[in-house]
Amino acid sequence: MTPAPEAAEGHRAATRAVHVGRPPVVPDAPLNTPITMAATYVGGGDVEYGRYGNPTWLAFEDALGSLEGGRALAFSSGLAAVATVLDLVADGETVVAPQHAYQGTLGQLGDAGLRGRAQGKLVDISDTAAVAAACEDAAILWVESPTNPALEVADIAAVAAAAHAAGAQVVVDNTFATPLLQRPLDLGADIVLHSATKYLAGHSDALLGALVVRDDALFDVLKGRRDLLGATPGTLEAWLALRGLRTLHLRVERAQANAVELVRRLEAHPAVSRVRYPGFGAIVALELHAGPAAADLLCRTTDLWVFATSLGGVESTLERRRRWKTESPTIPESLVRLSVGIEDVEDLWADLAQALDRLG
Repeated sequence: MTPAPEAAEGHRAATRAVHVGRPPVVPDAPLNTPITMAATYVGGGDVEYGRYGNPTWLAFEDALGSLEGGRALAFSSGLAAVATVLDLVADGETVVAPQHAYQGTLGQLGDAGLRGRAQGKLVDISDTAAVAAACEDAAILWVESPTNPALEVADIAAVAAAAHAAGAQVVVDNTFATPLLQRPLDLGADIVLHSATKYLAGHSDALLGALVVRDDALFDVLKGRRDLLGATPGTLEAWLALRGLRTLHLRVERAQANAVELVRRLEAHPAVSRVRYPGFGAIVALELHAGPAAADLLCRTTDLWVFATSLGGVESTLERRRRWKTESPTIPESLVRLSVGIEDVEDLWADLAQALDRLG
């Protein structure tokens, strides 16, 4: 796709989020990229078949690639993107990963270990020395920063350098931070991963994943795996995610401002024993003095805050993470993860405060 002239890479991220991936600006052209519902194409061109490409996917990929500073590939879900990367690991090789991370990623690593495919080595991703030591025999270093749901932060540049020195590739899940708050490719990552279902699409209505790379050979390998495995995105989902990207900068700015203010107030509430916040983004975790039963009650006595397991939408959600049997046992039983939305912060606080006050 040829981007509109206004979408030149020299523009700032907010401008590129709005403009990249649009059709050429010519008289009577649509302003937005149309939804191309096609499984079959006329032969002799670059696409040939619906599993190999689609103009709507490409528009989303162009926009995300511009924001991350690489070439993007869309997938049917974040987990499909995870599986595609792990499919590159040879039998018996080691993947170093955070002990606290997206459960789908850890679940796939655990499954690979049970089948003798790959060995997962879990580390505290915020301990740079421990990460470097673990990478000595690794094929891949998998990074989340901030981690889900403990919100630990890695020194991406330092651990990426250590991994490369050991001969490992570096994958960074950038779902929580988004390319507006950090660009892992600039810090040494080889692959950036997104659950585009979350902040990128931003409206809790589209399942989508993405990978972004700078190396053309690696891009070709990953696209080849996507084509072969059939982990292709839906056209409507790609269109929804592209529409979501247009307001990413506004949503992130508002949600982050809300999160900062809520953290300040939560730290002073007597029911809260600890607040975890990495200093950026809109994901917050709190722990309660009264334990897991109180955490469950909190999640069921709010009105605006929705009890739900996903995150990154315009609406605010919360859940006690240890309700999932697959969650790490080192995550506190009373930890509640908050995905702060873009509502008025006073309304969000009033709802959260009344629920916290009941715990007293």
